[in-house]
Amino acid sequence: MSNEATIQVSKAEVGDGPCLEAKLAEPCALVIFGITGDLASRKLIPAIYHLAVEGSLPEHFCVVGVSRSAKDVDALRSKLREAVKKHSRTGFDEAVWATLEPRIECVAGSGGDAETYVRLEGMLAELDTRHGLNGNRLFYLAVAPSIFPPILNQLKAANFIQCPDSVGPWSRVIVEKPFGFDLETAQELNRLVAEVLHERQTYRIDHYLGKETVQNLLVLRFANSIFEPLWSRKYIDNIQVTAAESLLVTNRGEFYDQTGVVRDIMQNHLLQILAMVVMEPPVSLDGDDIRDQKVQAIRSLRPVEPEDVVLAQYEGYRDVDGVADGSRTPTYVGLKVKIDNWRWHGVPFYLRAGKGLKARDTEVAITFRKVPSILFGRGKVEANQLILQIQPDDGISLSFASKVPGDGVTIGTVTMDMTYAEAFEKKSGDAYERLLLDAMRGDATLFARRDEVEEAWRWVDPFLKAWEGASGEVPTYPVGSDGPQAALDLIQRDDRTWRPIG
Repeated sequence: MSNEATIQVSKAEVGDGPCLEAKLAEPCALVIFGITGDLASRKLIPAIYHLAVEGSLPEHFCVVGVSRSAKDVDALRSKLREAVKKHSRTGFDEAVWATLEPRIECVAGSGGDAETYVRLEGMLAELDTRHGLNGNRLFYLAVAPSIFPPILNQLKAANFIQCPDSVGPWSRVIVEKPFGFDLETAQELNRLVAEVLHERQTYRIDHYLGKETVQNLLVLRFANSIFEPLWSRKYIDNIQVTAAESLLVTNRGEFYDQTGVVRDIMQNHLLQILAMVVMEPPVSLDGDDIRDQKVQAIRSLRPVEPEDVVLAQYEGYRDVDGVADGSRTPTYVGLKVKIDNWRWHGVPFYLRAGKGLKARDTEVAITFRKVPSILFGRGKVEANQLILQIQPDDGISLSFASKVPGDGVTIGTVTMDMTYAEAFEKKSGDAYERLLLDAMRGDATLFARRDEVEEAWRWVDPFLKAWEGASGEVPTYPVGSDGPQAALDLIQRDDRTWRPIG
């Protein structure tokens, strides 16, 4: 008979009202550079559609797409309609699309061509009159990082960027990751951004920060007296952060080979999640107060020792079109991390991310220290674990020991599972929905700040450049596995094991 049991958490009770009232999104034009690209089709326009379904878009709103291939607005609307039908998480409502479609316009041109901005200015002036946008502009750079500088320079030259302290229309810019290729390029890009934009106008997007479980970390830790007193080296044995993908690189070989898993996932997604897990309590829920504590957490990371990092490729990666012969670009990273501050001194953090693994699985696993073996004997009681599941399904589970009914004392493990969809009878929205809405509100809490980005690169750069400058064979791992053997050895030498993927 199994000594494991699972308890489903009952429906949640909602409090009297929000402790932090969400701002209303203001009228604006969302200008998307790269409207015909994959990101706009898979994420941005479906996110706008879902905001329309929920009635969250401002009443006065429109989308203007900028792309060299966006020459016919009817063709663009048709393309985006099909994209929404394919990628919508709620199905497709013709009536909702009928209200949104007339508010999609386009301007054909290149991001570095001054004439494009002349046409864009005329289009936006017309839309201000037609839709009552009050001159507010939200620019989204859904393009390759190499195109950021010419777009920013042209926006400045064409007077699209308003002073944030002025009374009147506002302008904000959302910048997609990767924000820089290393510390030097990130600092260079930050300098350029600072010449064009105030930091309050700059929204560096990391879609992991828009996921419900990541946002809930603040509430879980600081609104529950049963967790925060235990959140330290005294009670926690180790913490694992996993971002596993079963997908392979396929047709993105050239892009991915220039990026790799460290730049694509570790430097931003995993470090942002880790910072939320280990940060100190902020003095308020104001965006900068929260980001101040995240920066402090990243600054506290100890430099990674060579023996504490594992980089590898899945078998067959070098055969992908666009991947360079003899490429050393890693598709898997596993790290043992230490944090040099009072709360976390001596607690190991194990981070891993990779492609071609057993399943799609992103989670934070907090393992608490085992009880002394005086009463129940060594190995009789499993350590308590708190699991924060981020994807594919967002929720929280907590395991604890319980006596199994019957004669004698047999100890079993009970797991309490909570999913947001069941507990609140409401499915979580896509991360881009929340982040786009926050940018329209002027709330930068869930966006990375300049110093966050640079501190993350400052920590990642040494071990990544040491790997790229090395020679010799690149370790590999089978597609559909848990990763390379070296990553298993990394954690096993501490008498610990990775959580199963999936």
